[in-house]
Amino acid sequence: MSKFLYLFWNNEGLSKSISPERMQELTKVWMSWMAELKQAGHVVQTGERLDCTGKMVRGKAKTVIDGPYAEAKDTIGGYLIIQATDLAQAVELAKGCPVLLGDGLVEVRPIIS
Repeated sequence: MSKFLYLFWNNEGLSKSISPERMQELTKVWMSWMAELKQAGHVVQTGERLDCTGKMVRGKAKTVIDGPYAEAKDTIGGYLIIQATDLAQAVELAKGCPVLLGDGLVEVRPIIS
């Protein structure tokens, strides 16, 4: 089995416009998807949700800017580390991710051991 990092990208505007009721529904869907992955033995490390704010330090000058990407509408909203037989299986498992119910995406990255 190999390890893979899922980065969950979403549109920042979506979270600000969503109703509390819809947020509860989506939370249940996320919990169900995560439970399925755990039960099947794919979860290596449970990830966390990430806030849309932060800072970035860039280059030799160590310039500090508002982050993650002030000019971008899409941000990384969370992450998860899973194990799968190969990249194809990791991608297939990612297709069940609730972020895809909106206009988000799942970036699937192999972890080099």
